Formats: sequence, C-alpha cells, structure tokens
Amino acid sequence: MNEPTAFEPGRPIVFRGGTVLPMDDARQVLPDTDVLLMDDRIAAVGPRLPVPDGTAEIDATDGIVMPGMIDTHRHMWQTAMRGYGADWTLTQYFVWYYLESGRLFRPEDVHAGNLLAAIEAVDAGVTTVVDWSHGLQTVDHADAAVDALRAVPGRFVLAYGNIQQAPAQWTADPAFRDFVRRRITGDDMLGFQLAFDVTGDPEFPEKPAFEVARELGVPVTTHAGVWGATGDDGIRLMHEHGFMTPETVYVHAATLSADSYHRIAATGGSISVSTESEQSAGQGYPPTWAVCRHDIPVSLSMDTSVWWSGDLFSAMRTTLGADRSREHLEAHAKGDTVTHCRLRADQVVDWATRGGARALGRDADLGSLEAGKKADLVLIKNDHSPVSFPLLNPFGHVAFQAQRGDVHTVVVDGKVVKHEHRLVGIDLAAARREIERTVDHLRSSLGEEGWRKGMNPEVPETDLLDNPYTYTDFRTSATHSAATGE
Repeated sequence: MNEPTAFEPGRPIVFRGGTVLPMDDARQVLPDTDVLLMDDRIAAVGPRLPVPDGTAEIDATDGIVMPGMIDTHRHMWQTAMRGYGADWTLTQYFVWYYLESGRLFRPEDVHAGNLLAAIEAVDAGVTTVVDWSHGLQTVDHADAAVDALRAVPGRFVLAYGNIQQAPAQWTADPAFRDFVRRRITGDDMLGFQLAFDVTGDPEFPEKPAFEVARELGVPVTTHAGVWGATGDDGIRLMHEHGFMTPETVYVHAATLSADSYHRIAATGGSISVSTESEQSAGQGYPPTWAVCRHDIPVSLSMDTSVWWSGDLFSAMRTTLGADRSREHLEAHAKGDTVTHCRLRADQVVDWATRGGARALGRDADLGSLEAGKKADLVLIKNDHSPVSFPLLNPFGHVAFQAQRGDVHTVVVDGKVVKHEHRLVGIDLAAARREIERTVDHLRSSLGEEGWRKGMNPEVPETDLLDNPYTYTDFRTSATHSAATGE
C-alpha cells in the first residue's frame, strides 16, 4: 500500500494558497488563502499564515478548500448491493428489502456494507455520514454496524432501526438498551439517533419508540412524505403528541401538505433531501422548491447505492437540476419565463456542508472553516484534469464540475485520510473480500433465478402499496386502497 508518511499524529498541517470556501453567512470566496490545522482543530484561516516549525505543507494552489461534506441519510448496510436495483421502483425496493430478501442479511453482511460505504464516503470528501441503519434485525447486527464504522477514519452517526419489527418492539428490547450502554459512549466520532417511520395509524403504535428516544435524549430521524409509508397523518400524530423537535430530521418530505410543512417549520425540524432518490424511486418530486417557501432548513443525502451514486457532488447537481426544472415548467405553464434562478449553486454547497451540520446539531464545530472548529475539510484539486481550470465560480465548480476523482485530500478530525487522490490507512482489498462473501451468500441463498428476478421483482398480492410495514394494518385514506376501493 503506497501511502504518504508526512502526516504523523500531532504534526500541524497547512493547506497553502488555495481558493477557500469558508461557508460563512456571506458566502465568501477567499483566493490565495491558507488553512492551518493543529491537532483536531482549525487553528487559522488567512493569507500567508505563519506556521510552527515542522508543519506539513499541502499545496492547494489552483484547488478549492472547503468543509467536509455531510450526508444526513444513507442506508450504508445496503452498499454490498451497489447498482443491483438500478431499475427498481420504490415498491420493488419494499418488496426486496422489507418483505423478502432483507431478512437474509447476517451481521457480517451489515459489516461489509457499512465498511464499504464508509470508505466510499471519505473517498468522496463526505466526512460525516448518518448511517440510516434500518437493517439491524438483532443487536449482533448493530454491533457489526458499529464495528465497521469504527474501522474507518470518518465521522458517523448510527441511526438505529429495524424494518423487520415494530419500533415499539425493538426499542423495548433489553438487548437494545444494553447495546446503547455499551457502544454509545458520547464519542465525538460516533453519534446516535433512532430511525423509524410513522405509519399514520391513529393508534400511534410508534409512540413508545418516541418515548424511548426522549428518555435516552437522542434525536429521531424518519422518512416523511413517502407514498404509502409516512405522510401527513404521521406528522400530525407526532405534532399532537409533542414529538416534533428541532433535532428531528425528516427524510424526503416530498408529498407533504402545507399543513405538515408548517408543523415542521414551527417546531424547528429540518429536511434531508435525497434528490436522486426522489426523482427516480417515486417518493415525490424533490421538494426543495416547497421547503424553501416554508423556510425549513435543508441538508442533502444520497439514500442508497442500491440505486444511486455515493457522493454529494451528484446530490448537489441533481438538486439544482430538479429545482430549476420545476421552476421553468411552472413558468412555461403560465406562458412565462424564468429570468433569474431561485436556487443557486452556493446554496446547495451550503446544504451539503453547513446544512448537514445544522441538522445534526453540530454547527458549532462542523460545516464551516473557521478557527476553533473541527478539522474536517476537503481539497478539490486535479492537475491532471482539463476540467480543473479555469476556476471562475468556485461554488458552481463544486456543484457542476467536480467529481469524486477530483478530491485530492480529505482530513477528518485532523487526520489525513486521503491524499494525492489515494486513500490513507485503508485496506480496500479487505473490504472487497468482505463484499464478495456477502454477494456470494445472497446469491446462493436466492438461487440464480431468484437473484436474476430480484433485479426486477414481481409485486406480490399485498397491501404493500399502502403500507410496507407489517406491524399495523392501517391504510391511509390518501393512497392506493382508498383510490381503487381494494
């Protein structure tokens, strides 16, 4: 493994002469600027900084230095199935994972997916990821998930979930409480949330799980505004019972009513937009156009690489495209035209950095480059690419031109984890071997015909179109059964 040796622990690091995007309120662009790191913190940002003797220097000339990106919703355990469901609908995803093959995942398969996803994230400059881990069928699966996250030098938040049981059931399990006691220690590198959805059943079967989250003092992240799964009824129940808080992250939120958006805005929650997912799987049209109207904070996420890319460059690009497409379409329908874009490149870069930090309650130390904040940052520079110059609009370059291959250096918590386009201290070959074992297990369990059919699975005779969760028979009046009389 060919690795740089100049970054010993504790040695200061300075990025010299880059174009710095500090991601402050003024959206400043700082040309020919240095960033000095000492231990796990940013020590200074400015031109031609004096540095301590022995400081390691990284030439950032012609590059962009920006905060590490933050993904607030990624099903990391599914990464072993990269691209398998490229042509799935959301219903087919529910069939494969929720009703059928998702049960085949062993703890070691969760470990393999998490390990590869974590490596993939830091490689793309995503320094913090919320592992929306709803495949934790047992505590052994949860331990495997955390073991994998701990094995990679990134910053992660385990959002604990289990789609195979009711939230009230798995959160009441003494083994779950023991897991929290053993593994969630307040470490700065591993946060914790509970991840479950709210079906809208008026009996509110998810209430005990919210009460556990409140008792533990941890946030809840929930898919919201997803066809047939979690919609306005669930939001209303959460609000009426006092479970909507500023820490709550609502994922997708693409088919909600104005009333639900008002409730989210009034309680200070935020929305994680997964544009590639929403525009492909069918959760609804990517909602940034509506969310911005209600002044709700936004972060970005990529969802799952069973379908989509695993980087936030794609998330920024597709979010701009989807929002602008709708804006133009609405104008054309009125015989009008758009003269100025409402959503701009600097805004999606903000959502990919500060937006994620705000959603996680970490904006005091993550999401921007300023003295005293955590040393999580990315250098985008590629001297071998004709797309690296000219650098005229750095925000536009990040959102529309840059790709993971342009990520030159990544630092997490003051530690260099990628340099000169190569991962540092990461055994990618070992991760590949784990993934191959998982794929072999799933393929042999399904059989060759089942494996092939799984890429376009049939939808069984089921009420799945109304509710993919089996712990309640509730069917909302807004979806398939009501509309068809089934």
